[in-house]
Amino acid sequence: MELREYMSVRRAYNLVRQSMESNRRLTFEEFSILCKLDVAGEPIKTSDIAEYQGALRPTMTHRTNHLARLGFIDRGEGVTDHRNIVCTISEDGRAFVRDLSQRTCARIPAGQPLARTSAERIRKYVDSMGSVYCTAGDLVLLGLLCAPDGSSTIMRLVDALGLLQPTVSMSVSSLCEAGLVERGHQGDGGRTASVSLTEEGMATARVLGERISKVVVHRKARKLREA
Repeated sequence: MELREYMSVRRAYNLVRQSMESNRRLTFEEFSILCKLDVAGEPIKTSDIAEYQGALRPTMTHRTNHLARLGFIDRGEGVTDHRNIVCTISEDGRAFVRDLSQRTCARIPAGQPLARTSAERIRKYVDSMGSVYCTAGDLVLLGLLCAPDGSSTIMRLVDALGLLQPTVSMSVSSLCEAGLVERGHQGDGGRTASVSLTEEGMATARVLGERISKVVVHRKARKLREA
């Protein structure tokens, strides 16, 4: 998967999420769980979902409990081993994730990666993308990695990432304290504050980018031509 494809989908979903009612707002990780269950078309053990997302059991319990409370998944005992908890997407969950996928498609502007893709394809992308966990700070690093010379402004990052300005500002402050980014001024008389990657930040962002590049988005098998 290309980094710019990943960023295009994350930006679009961030914008969709902002427009939703707070009581039905899902994290990207919860969205990816629904996509995985919808794409799989069969129940999946909670432990397998946790392994796929690289999440600890308490974290996965919190995510699946939230989806279950919303009526989007059903949680039950495994058939062969009652100690296993399996998750199945509900009809409401299937309808909801397909609506989210369509709305995410609509928020990818023309000229951007995946602008002409389908909602079905978005679900497959999000399913695969769920294997790489990225915080808001990680997204800021990746946004700077994609920017010319690894530098940008807060407002350009807000637009590039689809995140709220306070979220970006707080993430930049945390990254500055960690030595991963530094603040400066652009060449407009010093009026516009800029944010740029440090050498350590560039190395960290590249590692994240390499992880994303290894994500495989599965495609439909092509039908054999009839003789």
